[in-house]
Amino acid sequence: MLLAESPSLNKIIMDTLKPLNVPVASMRYNQTADTYIVFLIYNEAPELNADDVEIITKYFIQMDVFSSGNFTKLVKDVVRLMKNAGFGRMFASETYDEDMKKFRKIMRFNYETKIEEEV
Repeated sequence: MLLAESPSLNKIIMDTLKPLNVPVASMRYNQTADTYIVFLIYNEAPELNADDVEIITKYFIQMDVFSSGNFTKLVKDVVRLMKNAGFGRMFASETYDEDMKKFRKIMRFNYETKIEEEV
């Protein structure tokens, strides 16, 4: 799915995950919820150029789900919502963070936007 450059990708991600009723933050979460999601755009690159002009930009997003309990259903819901919003899933891995005492699901997605011509 291609999207014109507005609204911001951060807003799109936040709106996409809103139905989960779980705190979602860009880059850093500094609250106290037991379960939460943090995402960041770790790469942005031209996907299509024509006559040295960028037509489509591809974004690469990392999304981490943190929880001290079972987060299997939440992770499935995140993937479903992201795919339904036009994001492509690229990678997933699980780990346990000893310092935080939380399970962590690391997922990576990509997303393409069409650059609007400036008038």
